[in-house]
Amino acid sequence: MKFSLPLTPDSEQALFKEHQADHFHDECGVFGIHGHDEAAHITYLGLYALQHRGQESCGIVASNGREHTAHRAMGLVADTFGEKALSRLKGRHAVGHVRYSTAGESLLRNAQPICANTDGGPVSIAHNGNIVNAVAIRRELEGRGAIFGSTADSEVMLHLLARSREATMEERFIDAISRVKGAFSVALLTDDAMIGARDPSGFRPLSLGRLDGAWVLASETCALDLIGATFERDVEPGEVVVIRRGRLRSLWPLARNAPQHFCVFEYMYFARPDSNLSGNNVYAYRKELGRILAREHAVPVDMVVPVLDSGNAAALGYAEESGIPYDTALIRNHYVRRTFIEPAQSIRNFGVKVKHNAIRSFLDGKRIVLIDDSIVRGTTLIKIVAMLRAAGVREVHIRISGPPSVGSCYYGVDTPNREELIAYRHSVDEIREMLGADSLGYLSLEGLRRSAAQELKVGICDGCFSGDYPVPVNVDEELPQLSLFRAVEDEPTSE
Repeated sequence: MKFSLPLTPDSEQALFKEHQADHFHDECGVFGIHGHDEAAHITYLGLYALQHRGQESCGIVASNGREHTAHRAMGLVADTFGEKALSRLKGRHAVGHVRYSTAGESLLRNAQPICANTDGGPVSIAHNGNIVNAVAIRRELEGRGAIFGSTADSEVMLHLLARSREATMEERFIDAISRVKGAFSVALLTDDAMIGARDPSGFRPLSLGRLDGAWVLASETCALDLIGATFERDVEPGEVVVIRRGRLRSLWPLARNAPQHFCVFEYMYFARPDSNLSGNNVYAYRKELGRILAREHAVPVDMVVPVLDSGNAAALGYAEESGIPYDTALIRNHYVRRTFIEPAQSIRNFGVKVKHNAIRSFLDGKRIVLIDDSIVRGTTLIKIVAMLRAAGVREVHIRISGPPSVGSCYYGVDTPNREELIAYRHSVDEIREMLGADSLGYLSLEGLRRSAAQELKVGICDGCFSGDYPVPVNVDEELPQLSLFRAVEDEPTSE
């Protein structure tokens, strides 16, 4: 048994340097398939469907039952995996990952899946979520001689697995996840099995599907739709599924029937609208939030306008509930890359105009209600409101289909520190004035919780809106680590 990963000497050295260069919070998507002749190609398509969950790096590890072969790179899935790269990934089993890192510190060594050789054979892990006690466990392991090759919290689980004294690989994996706290949806590939697991709170999604007799794990059902797989069910919170030789076994080593805390932000913002989470369609729920918003914050206007694409569904719900016409009078450029060359300051609001433009003939003299799903720092909305005013809009009333964001997420969604959140530092009226709007209304926290209970019928985590965190987080321990993650040198873009 061995793990093969072609690396040049320079790239290998770069991969393992700068031990403390990034912090732990990731937005990610995982995919795995076990028992398919085109495992790597299917995984490529699955990651393509999950691209919205991470655009900084991606990777696939394939197994032929004897060795694991990996390809990881910075960038988008379609730009990373050509036929040459996929042809190297031999075997009928594969796991893949897309990652979005925080603070712009996106490094190849933190790309997943993370791989290792153990005395029980090669293992590769793809993880979505955030381990809140990762710093403490890492310090303990380093004190016992462990050497980490990345700064991702996922590697903590890998070290715990490798050091476990349990007999089988699945028992070692269970031993490892029993020690971590926080959010995790995981796909683990061994020499003869694929293992999937969710934390007992069920913060992050993970679905099971079937394709031509093969079992599939995916962060969202939209990935199953793309590859033509049949959705079987969700992996339950606290459940471990072991897939071996075409059969699935379900284990419950973690707390079963514990209170659920599914991330409501997945429904409101993060997941793709065509996905189903815990049996609920994301698009339908976003429309429902728009209807509630219209009931809570009615306003006499001529037109409902979404901020594309984040406000689409809520704006439709708002229009249906209020009877006010809906128009996409703001047009979005879907071909914008994350970086571009900016001109001199003589072109005002250049950045926002690259992504959005107003249709003046539709807006001139109109009173509009502008719908979006959130306000984080407020910088983009300030520019959009100024653009609308320049297009002749008479009144701009902003409605947000979520409560004010007043807290950071510690369970796997990349959000700023709370001091950077505009709603943490300012009142609603102060924010309205800063945005230049005629009025501003947020969905109430009570309305959100009521809708989750009635529509989703699942327990939620709303810590970013309420400050109530269901799994305790030692912020004083975590925050000093962040100051270490600043000095970054260039790394290779693929391996």
